[in-house]
This record gives sequence, structure tokens and C-alpha cells, in this order.
Amino acid sequence: MPEVVGVRFKRAGKIYYFDPKNNQYDVEDHVIVETARGTEYGRVAIANREVPESELILPLKQVLRSATVEDLLQASENKLREEEAFEICEKKIEDHGLDMSLIDVEYTFDNNKIIFYFTADGRVDFRELVRDLASVFRTRIELRQIGVRDEAKMVGGIGPCGRVLCCSSFLGDFEPVSIKMAKKQNLALNPAKISGICSRLMCCIRFESEQYREIKDELPSVGHRVETAEGPGRVTAVNLMKRTVEVQLSPDVKHEFPAEEVDETGSRGR
Repeated sequence: MPEVVGVRFKRAGKIYYFDPKNNQYDVEDHVIVETARGTEYGRVAIANREVPESELILPLKQVLRSATVEDLLQASENKLREEEAFEICEKKIEDHGLDMSLIDVEYTFDNNKIIFYFTADGRVDFRELVRDLASVFRTRIELRQIGVRDEAKMVGGIGPCGRVLCCSSFLGDFEPVSIKMAKKQNLALNPAKISGICSRLMCCIRFESEQYREIKDELPSVGHRVETAEGPGRVTAVNLMKRTVEVQLSPDVKHEFPAEEVDETGSRGR
């Protein structure tokens, strides 16, 4: 199997595999790599490891070298340039009267291109803006429209849980989230309660879904007959987080039991 290292270019960005060329790299090492858009400065997120070819897009680009002090200074200077370019682009957008919101600016490490990320409700004719920006910066310009989830990832913030957004702190990729997942977790299907600051279903519904499924498989389902210390009954509710089940023991009596204290008979009540 090919040996690779995983490199990230942003704090919670996607991890890309590169050929280490028989060199050893540790997590958090800063490296210069060859990419489709030129040389880039990144951070090792996965140290040397072997990966099946089926998980790779071959041929792999290479890690050119470990980053030097000069490379670090270059990356820092690029950050300052990005702040300046952001202000200039915002002014140009206003001058051209375009209905778009600038979100982020990124210089490629070798300064061969500047990428401007923006959001807009629909399509935007920014051809004149691109020409205007190219005349100012004298380099290649790319304007890239992004969605609200990407905007949240770039801008960051605090989620409804009170923690830093998952997408901006550790999630490298967005995966599909469905209302079915929320139902299986017994969440209140109130958009205000299950949506993140991007107004889309919260990412945690997706990556917690498997844990909820495993717990649910261990507990009796609603409607199933069970035996308890207080007699037989029918499950009327399941609390996945507490790992408890509510059992109807008689027409007027319901009781909550820890899941390990009930035995499922396998039949479904009527």
C-alpha cells in the first residue's frame, strides 16, 4: 500500500493525502506541498501511514519539503495581504453595485492567485469586478460563490449548544444531514431547535446518528411487550439519552424503568 501523509491548509479544512517521498513527518509539522494550483503551505494532520489505493486519487502530489522560517514569514505576510485585499474588494463590490457579500479572501502561497469567497442569493455577473481587481492586484483573480454552510465554516461562531461551531473547529467535510436522522434521535422537529446558525440542520445530528442507532438497537421499541419487576407491560416511550423505557403496566399505570431492568418478549402489543 502507498505511504502518505495527510495535510490540511485551513484549521478545520479537508485533509488531502500527499506522497512524503520517503521522509517522515509528524502531526503539526508545517510543510510545503505541490498542488493543482501551485505550491501551498500546510500543516500535517495525519503522520506517515499506509493507505489502500482504493482510498486515493492517483498519482499523488508530493510533499516538497518541511517549511522553513522564510516560508512561515511568507505565510504571515499573505495573511496581512488578505486583510488588505478584503477591504479593497468590499469597496469595489460597493462601487459596482453588486448584490453579493464578501466572506473571505485567500492568497495562494506563491501569490499566483487571489481567491475571493462570496455569498449571493442568485447568480452574479462579476466580470467587470474581476477585471477591476486584476488591474489592482496584477495577478490571477478567482471569485468563488459559496453556500451558507461554507460561510459558517469560514466565519465561525458559537452554536446553540454554547460551543464553537463543529464545522469551524474540527469537521473537515460536510456530510448530508436529514430530518429522518433527527426523528430517530427523538429530537423536537422544530426548525429553530435543530438548525445551526447557518439555518441548515445541525452537523451534530449527522455525526451522532450512528451512536443513537447503536443505543436504539439495544433498547426495546415502542409498542413491544416487556417483562418488568412490576409485571408485564407495553413500551410507550424510549429515552435514548437516559437509556430508560416507559412501560404501560395497566390502563392507569405507567412506570419508567432502566433499560437493563426490562426483558423484551419479542411480541408487539395491540
